Amino acid sequence: MANDTGLTFLREAPPSSGGPVFAFDNSYARLPERFYARLDPTPVPAPRLLRLNEALARELGLEPEMLATPQAVDVLAGNRIALGSQPIALAYAGHQFGNFVPQLGDGRAILLGEVVDRLGVRRDIQLKGSGPTPFSRRGDGRAALGPVLREYIVSEAMAALGIPTTRSLAAVATGQPVMRETVLPGAVLTRVATSHIRVGTFQFFAARGDGEALRLLADHVIARHYPDARDEANPYRALFDRVIARQAELVARWMLVGFIHGVMNTDNCSIAGETIDYGPCAFMDTYKPDTVFSSIDHGGRYAYVNQPRICHWNLARFGETLLPLLDDDADRALAIANEVLATFQGRYGAALMAGMRRKLGLLTEEDGDGALAQELLDAMAEAQADFTKTFRALDPQSDDKVRPLFAEPARYDAWASRWRERLAREPQDADARRAAMQSVNPVYIPRNHRVEAVLAAAIEHDDYGPFEEFVAVLARPFEERAEFADYAEPAPTDQGGYRTFCGT
Repeated sequence: MANDTGLTFLREAPPSSGGPVFAFDNSYARLPERFYARLDPTPVPAPRLLRLNEALARELGLEPEMLATPQAVDVLAGNRIALGSQPIALAYAGHQFGNFVPQLGDGRAILLGEVVDRLGVRRDIQLKGSGPTPFSRRGDGRAALGPVLREYIVSEAMAALGIPTTRSLAAVATGQPVMRETVLPGAVLTRVATSHIRVGTFQFFAARGDGEALRLLADHVIARHYPDARDEANPYRALFDRVIARQAELVARWMLVGFIHGVMNTDNCSIAGETIDYGPCAFMDTYKPDTVFSSIDHGGRYAYVNQPRICHWNLARFGETLLPLLDDDADRALAIANEVLATFQGRYGAALMAGMRRKLGLLTEEDGDGALAQELLDAMAEAQADFTKTFRALDPQSDDKVRPLFAEPARYDAWASRWRERLAREPQDADARRAAMQSVNPVYIPRNHRVEAVLAAAIEHDDYGPFEEFVAVLARPFEERAEFADYAEPAPTDQGGYRTFCGT
């Protein structure tokens, strides 16, 4: 199959028709052929449904019982093409660890199509691990079971925490092993996103000097994600402004729960403002601002503390792609882009501080709130206190749960005295404040040692009981349940350092 990317890909198509009725309306597939490659997923020998996200299925207007049928599982495995589907692999470029790669693209993912959910929101339905594409760069296009289950766990945990994210609709075992460092069981993830358009998508066309494609892509994004921008005097400036606003809010939310994405390349920066691509991601236990988990991030480029700076850097790259659209005069276009980009720091800081006030039980604003929050973080770093447990244990009326988390409680006591002086100037009573704090400070996050234990049970023993229980616990992260108390505990201190891997 030839396409305007200049690549050729030939294969037999799997059977068409049958399976779930997704009511596809595929707007991206109506863009010119150079935006993607048309191809079908590669069939697998023995598909088996491992997990179906029934609540998400209903959000999409689908019946869970229908998605569990053998015909539907064939669709979710890539063995059958559903009616109305127009499978495509998207083209994009990207900066990977600061180095620009002019062609990346969906190397192991195929977009089946788009549906409009029950709230009227357009959502992509994509298969990850569905076989090679023209963008696979000698890869097998497959996914191992471990990374598929990891993405299911973490993306659904993020959704429950209220953080914008892609979602996981289903995980299907393929019955086909994949070779990584060793032979591993294969799987396919069905991912749902408001779109899969990235900063790298714009970079793909900017690198080719394809101004027509840039304008078509920008118009498509405005129509799909930011329709109010069409009414602005300069819609493309408005587009840049709105993407910056969403990304600033998104990364602030990451920071407030101790989430580390691990690979914030521009091809993993969603134009829709969702968290996308859960490769070497992880949550901090001990609060250390320079924490890095990714095995390939040797210089700490994507460390926890660097995430706001990298987001700003990625958005600057996005702004560069928009320059021809912002103004015909190059100097004016650059001035517009810099003016809009300069709003990032203020927006990020405001979002972070608003979230931190909520975590500390503050509803009003005072000038010293930022310093108060930073003092606590500094004390936590010095004491190597657990990030999630510390915030959850904060209580306006008692220090019994939080003091033991500090090696030298006196440091906490000094801070707590200033905190209570600040709380005394707040209007709400202690019970209302505690309830408000517990609604934003989670009990349960995907603790890394728990994730690994769940993956080991599935991969080594074909046991999905731990996975099912973990997913159920994480679905209600703010609700303390005695029977799941162990899930709130950090890893044993003798477990050593933790490393994550891309899984590609």
